[in-house]
This record gives sequence, structure tokens and C-alpha cells, in this order.
Amino acid sequence: MHGPIRMPGRWFDELATGGGSVEAVGFLAQAERSRRLLLIGELLSRLEERPALLGPVDLGAGWRTVERAEARKPGCAEELLLSPQVGSWLAHTLRRLHGTAVGPPLWVDTGHLAAVALVAALRAGTAADLVVPAREGAVSLPTLGLARLPGAPLPGFQPVRARVREGELHLAPTVRGTGATALTVRPLTAPQSAVWWPTHRLPVGPDGPEVALDDTDPYRDLDRPIPPRRLTPRELGSWQRLFAEAVALLDAGRAPAPAAASGSDAAPASGPDPATGSGSSRPGTLRPEEIRRIVPWPGRLPNGPVEGLSASTADAFGSMVVAEPPNGAALAETMVHEFQHSKLGALLHLFAMLDDDRAEEHYAPWRPDPRHLPGLLHGAYAFVGVAGFWRDRIGDRAADPLDLAPFRFALRRIQTRTVLRTLATRAALTGPGRRLVGGLTRTVDGWLREPVDGRAVARARAAAAGHRAEWRLRHLRCADEERAGLAAALRSGTPLPPARPPRLVPAAERTHWQDVRGALYLRPDLAPDLGPDSAPDLTPDAAPDAAPPRADVLLLRGEAAAARAAYRERWSDAPGDPYLLAGWLLAHTALHPGHRRLLARPERFAAAVAGEGPEVWERAAHLLAGAEPPA
Repeated sequence: MHGPIRMPGRWFDELATGGGSVEAVGFLAQAERSRRLLLIGELLSRLEERPALLGPVDLGAGWRTVERAEARKPGCAEELLLSPQVGSWLAHTLRRLHGTAVGPPLWVDTGHLAAVALVAALRAGTAADLVVPAREGAVSLPTLGLARLPGAPLPGFQPVRARVREGELHLAPTVRGTGATALTVRPLTAPQSAVWWPTHRLPVGPDGPEVALDDTDPYRDLDRPIPPRRLTPRELGSWQRLFAEAVALLDAGRAPAPAAASGSDAAPASGPDPATGSGSSRPGTLRPEEIRRIVPWPGRLPNGPVEGLSASTADAFGSMVVAEPPNGAALAETMVHEFQHSKLGALLHLFAMLDDDRAEEHYAPWRPDPRHLPGLLHGAYAFVGVAGFWRDRIGDRAADPLDLAPFRFALRRIQTRTVLRTLATRAALTGPGRRLVGGLTRTVDGWLREPVDGRAVARARAAAAGHRAEWRLRHLRCADEERAGLAAALRSGTPLPPARPPRLVPAAERTHWQDVRGALYLRPDLAPDLGPDSAPDLTPDAAPDAAPPRADVLLLRGEAAAARAAYRERWSDAPGDPYLLAGWLLAHTALHPGHRRLLARPERFAAAVAGEGPEVWERAAHLLAGAEPPA
């Protein structure tokens, strides 16, 4: 009998800061091992009860192959079962058996167990004789690569005979007359060829561990199986270069953090790290060898480029799907971000943190859409890591040649604190959940007391306020009674109605949007010249490489009166545009700091002026801010 898993409190508290020592993260990996073995046991039990689910695959032969491999080379099979490739397949297959996922013929998913057994035999040097599923004539070997039968490709899904002897794999089709022929290959040592695509490896160091760069495993995505998409030589070279740059940055980040300040008006930070006091476990640091797999983003999105996108799943600890980033610093930031998700996913496997409320109605500063509370918790944990990553790079011109780290750190600490406040006040947190949110809050509150370049902080505050105001205008509406009362107050001077909880705009009425002002605050150096020969004003819906709207540039440069007029002038071209209304409010509150309460509930302003022209906006702003309206 195995006793229950008990995490020492000090390790939980380390992880609750957003960081985590080698020992704390190692405990999470061991907990994932126990969970993975339980899931393997559940899968085997279900297949023993219904062996027909395996089709032509023999469960007994497959599992005996795994047991022989583990007996011959202890730890070999267990390491394989803990790989992200097996974790993703196992979770997907169990969901299929529960009826909550879709995919190929069920025997193809369940029969992939035979491919796992083949890899165990290859790694241990034992023998195997099995039937495995092939997809279009290709057999995926988790962690090793993809073997393709020569000749005419087999259509659809087929069983293939597989034999392993002393590290050599022989595959033969079970159906004759198709044009496909047998294949013999040594997967552990064979170079790439037309019939063998080995899994790419990214070295962490000269003689250290390697990270898989996986472009072939069918279960490498987050949901259903997908076909292989082999990287071109150029793409592979780019990933190798970017990963080497990212590792160098992450290794440099293990040194004590630099002063979290930049610029002539910022003072250096002093004293111990507010998060942990430990350079080895503070938020934002990452030991690259803890990453197990990177999956190049396998497709495109309908709403634009995928640059900057990444994702991960708790089913595959240490794995992440990443769109090719522009530079090594972006990849390092993404690796930190996604490994934070892995850590929290493992913690959530051990502890219930909050009621699993899936109502998507909450504001997440890093997304254009409403989120549920579990998503907010994941986002807060991930962006504490991102904030810490940029905090460590303030003043490091080698890692941050454009000096963007102060802004990025300042923005992420503001945004993360907003979400932590939502979790503390809106989520039904358990005891461990309160301990986790409390630890993250102490980290961020310590960072908020750290001096950072004043101009960067001002831009970060403006960017955070702008995103929140536009999000609320796009996603929230006042109740009908409140809308009528606000309109009447503006038109006839009746008392303002009390504020009521807003309602969400139905999902069918929402449209995709991008925070164009936020991008401008990040790179103010890219703002165009607004002289007499400047480009005409454009809307955020223009081409991605178009010049930013003139009103945004004026707002960025502190010309609030001109920006307010520019937003107002554009209203006739796009009446009802939340982007323009948010911009006008931002410019107006810059001119009238006492009116900043308008940004807390901009949907009330929108309700008051609905159906009216911009000539009443200033009067409405004074009315809602509780000031005397202008004549």
C-alpha cells in the first residue's frame, strides 16, 4: 500500500509566491508520476473489461512488453509513461472512453498503447511482437519520432505488424496489394530520411539534458489528434537559434535579480526579494531543463497572425505549444509563462483551490474576452511569472535592447493585482486557494512598492486603464431600467439612477478586437510624425502594419485636448464604436483627473449618451462624475 501524498508546507508556500525551488518543483513532478500511474491503471482496467475497444491490438501482449522493458532496465518504462507525449495521449483516450472527446476510430486511440510498448522495448533492448495502428501508413513512436512505410501511402487507419529485436524495428503492412512495403529502422540512432522522422532535440547545454521539439506526435496538440507537420530546415534552424538564445537568458536570470528600477527618476531596489528572498526560486526564473517538450504551433488562426500565441495543458507536465516567436527573449518569456501553467496544473491535481465556476463573465486584462474564475487563477499565476521575468531584465540591455522591460514589468504587476483582487472577492476559494492567492498577492504587492522608471509606469497605467475601459464597453451593458434612467437624467435633469450590476453582452454579439492603444504604449518610439504631411487617420480595423490612429498618438503624447477632439471627429464615421468612446473617455479624464470614476463604469456613460451625438459627451461626463455640468 502507498500512503497519501503530502506536500511540505514550505514547498507549497514557495510555489504560492509564483516561484518554486528545485525541491518544490521536483515534488510536483513526483506527484504527476503518481497521477499518471493511476490513470494508466484506469485505462488498463477499462480495456480489460472491454477488450473489443482495442480492435486488432492485443492488450496483454502490449502490457507484457512494457513490464519486460521495465524489468530489464528499471525506470525506463516509467520515464516513458511520464513523458508529455504519453500524458496527452492517455488523457485524450480516457476522455474518449468517457464520451467527452472525439477523434479517429476508437481502436486507433486505444491501440496507441502498443506504440508506447514498442518504445519501451526499444529503450530497454528487449523484444516485442505487436500490432500497432498506422495513420496514412505512418506509425508514431512517442518521444522517438515517426516511421513511414515505403511505397504508396496507405489510406486512413490500418493495423501494422511490428517486431523489435535488439534496438531494430521492423514494420510490415497487414493488407497486401496496397503498394506499401515493409520497413526496417533503428529508431534510437537512425538519421532523418524519407521513411524515418526522428523527434528534434534542443540541447539545454553542451552535455546537459535536451528538450523535445515535437512536430510529429499525433497527440501533441491540446485537444484532438492532428497530423504531422514537419519543420522545414529553415524553421528548424530558427527554433534552434531561438532556443539557444532563450536558454542563455534564462541561465543569466538565475543570478541575483538586478535593481528593479530604470531611469534617472528611479531608485535601486534594496533588501531581500519581496517574493522569496531566494534567487533560485523567485517568480520569473526558470531552469530550462524542467521543460520537457515544445510543440511548434501547428496551424493558423482565423483572426490574424499567431505570433505571441502559446498554450499548454495539465495533461502534459512541462510541455507547451508555441508559435514561432520573433526573438529569444520572447521565447524565454513564453517558456516561463507556460511552465507557470504546468506548475499550477500540477498543484490543482493535488489541491482543490476554488469552486469550479465556469461562468465566463470576468475581466482578464490579457485577453479580449470574458473569462471564468479558474481561468483567472491560471492567468494570475502565469503572469506573476511573466512580471518577474521582466523585472529581472530591467537594465539588462543585452536581453532588452529597446528598454521595454520597465514598461512590461509595470504593466503586468498592475494587471495581475487587478485579477488577484477579483479572485479574493469573487471566487469561492478553499483553504489552499486562499493560501495560494494570498502568496501571489504578497509577491505583487511587494513589487508595486518597488520604484520603476516614472515614464514607463505612466504608460503602463494608461495602457491598463485603456484596455479595461474598452473591454467593459464591448462586453457589458447597463440593465434596461438603469439605461432609461441615465438617458432621462441627461436629457431632462432627473436624478441619476443608482448603479446596478451590469449584464454581459450575449456571446453571439461579441466581435474580435485588438488593443491597438496598448501596443502603442509598449512602443511609443514607433508612433508616426503628426506633421502636416502625416498619414491620414485610420481605425483599429485597418491592416496590422498600418500607422496607428492619429487620436491614439495624440493621447500617447499627452495632447489630451487634441486627442479628445480627434476621437469625437471620428464618431460620424463609426457611431457606436467602443474604441472611439473609450479613447474619448481616456482623453477626457486626462484633462479632468477628478472624473476618473467614469473609467470604473464606462458602460454607464455609454448608456447615457446612446443615440446622442458627441456634442453632449462633455455634459454627460460632468453629470456622471458628480461635477457641475458645463453650460
